[in-house]
Amino acid sequence: MITVEEALTHLFDLIAPLEAEEVPLREAAGRVLARDVTAERTQPPFSASAMDGYALHKNEVEPDAMFKVIGEAAAGHAFAGQVGPGQCVRIFTGAPVPQGADFVVIQEDVTRRGDLITLGRSLGEKSHIRPAGGDFKAGDKMAAPKVLGAADIALLASMNIPLVPVVRRPTVAIMATGDELVAPGEIPGPDQIIASNSYGLAAQLENIGACARLLPIARDTASSLKTAFELALDADLIITIGGASVGDHDLVAGVAADLGMAQSFYKVAMRPGKPLMAGTLRGVPMIGLPGNPVSALVCGTVFVAPVVRAMLGLDRVAAPRNSAILAAPLGQNGPREHYMRATLQADGLRAFDRQDSSLLSVLAGANALLVRPPHDPPQPMGAQVDYIPL
Repeated sequence: MITVEEALTHLFDLIAPLEAEEVPLREAAGRVLARDVTAERTQPPFSASAMDGYALHKNEVEPDAMFKVIGEAAAGHAFAGQVGPGQCVRIFTGAPVPQGADFVVIQEDVTRRGDLITLGRSLGEKSHIRPAGGDFKAGDKMAAPKVLGAADIALLASMNIPLVPVVRRPTVAIMATGDELVAPGEIPGPDQIIASNSYGLAAQLENIGACARLLPIARDTASSLKTAFELALDADLIITIGGASVGDHDLVAGVAADLGMAQSFYKVAMRPGKPLMAGTLRGVPMIGLPGNPVSALVCGTVFVAPVVRAMLGLDRVAAPRNSAILAAPLGQNGPREHYMRATLQADGLRAFDRQDSSLLSVLAGANALLVRPPHDPPQPMGAQVDYIPL
């Protein structure tokens, strides 16, 4: 068996970032920026008023001073003339500051009668003008890689970028295996269960930017598994679920080897998730996950998600960890790194009493995986521990 850290290193060695494609700005949210993008314009492109008020010369601003209003400037409608001594322009937020003006007195500090205004007595020093290029200038860059959020999309729009270079989404072929499985909505036989792992894993991976493709359930025969593998070979990553252990009906590793799989490793010193397998099949990276539902989804968090992020051009790093105090004591841990289902609440982190790898209801109620090192001694309430947010 190898460690979790060693397994991740091997997995990262199997993959490379995918190529870039251009998508319309409207479709770029949540995608990974593939290369630096350069602003096509300056924002704001002119000095603009930050408030509704009156634009005038700053050196003329003093309490009770009077000015003649010679025009108006609104957003999208600049005042075309020049502001001279003793003059001002009525201006609204976002409007270009007219030539000759360098100060905006907000309307609350002004009394107006006809075309004359009188300034108040508490004016302050703030000019209420947004300088040209105060946000960004033409030629400024948005650096890649990064996952594009709502603010990034707005910024790209302001930069006048209609097409965005993003990393292509990896297609992940997910293959559930086992005679005991039927798809949701079907009627299981007396010895069968509903396939859940593939649906949970697909949701997990689509949430981080992959395109998950569920293959037909592969039965416990070499011919069925070979057919499923052939259907998966056009994907960027193949995920198998179940059948990778050493039982008489666990055929995945053998069939994959017959098809030319170059195995990278088999078995990881972790709980749950020990029977994890990885390699390449005809040039396509492949990860064989355990069949127990919690094991599959925990391995999805610990291994598959970091691999997909790396394929998207993001950092090759493990799932992020935080620390918290224990809300209840823990006993001695065994020889494998343990990813315990837990809840993080105001009083700290509390592991569920039931940690069986078949209990999806426990995993669904968890918001954290409490990570315990191998042979970790008993930990009292209040001890600091690591966890992976879910």
